[in-house]
Order: sequence, then structure tokens, then C-alpha cells
Amino acid sequence: MGKKIQYSGLALIIIAAIVLIASYFNGWNNINAVNFGAFGAMIIGLIVYIYGGKKDLAE
Repeated sequence: MGKKIQYSGLALIIIAAIVLIASYFNGWNNINAVNFGAFGAMIIGLIVYIYGGKKDLAE
């Protein structure tokens, strides 16, 4: 179960990075909701990834 949690956190980080890259090319640089949303999703993904790694080690 820990690997699934870890992979979902990694997927969230990658999706947020793709959103940031797409927002740069589409000219959405001045839309703070997109930038902060993607940044927040990266932080949450990192936390979920670390939590999944610790849970995997405990099993």
C-alpha cells in the first residue's frame, strides 16, 4: 500500500510540473491561482511521497 501512496504523490508532482510548464507557454504567468495551485500541489505531492515512503518502510 505504501508504494501506491508513494506513486500517487509522484504523479501529483509531475502533473503540477506539467501545469506550470503549460502555463508558461500559454502566457498564464500572471494568473496567481494557477501558479500557487500548482506550487501547492507540488508541496502536497512531496509530503504524500515522503509519507508513502515511510509507510512502505514500516511494512
